[in-house]
Amino acid sequence: MCEADHYMKRSKSRPTQLRLGRVVATGGALEVLMDAGESPAKYLDRHSACDWGVVDAEDWRANDNAVAMGSRVLSAYMIGSRKLWIITEADRSATTLLLPEEY
Repeated sequence: MCEADHYMKRSKSRPTQLRLGRVVATGGALEVLMDAGESPAKYLDRHSACDWGVVDAEDWRANDNAVAMGSRVLSAYMIGSRKLWIITEADRSATTLLLPEEY
């Protein structure tokens, strides 16, 4: 179990839902998802449910706090050997799926 998984299971005050706003994706993110036969909805559902993926425990806590305080949130998920980021803006107006190198 990774450190973030351990933290998620221990935390009793985790937020339960994140508003996404307008959802957009880069070409690179869509290509990686399509090549893997994956749906963006799967990862958007995880992100909106406050499952931050493969971030470390410190970033996991920072995301939980960001949901409560209205700051930017970043999740990371592995799609095969590629990492997919999902970023929701602080004002919750937009969520972007992208690859780290597209940031």
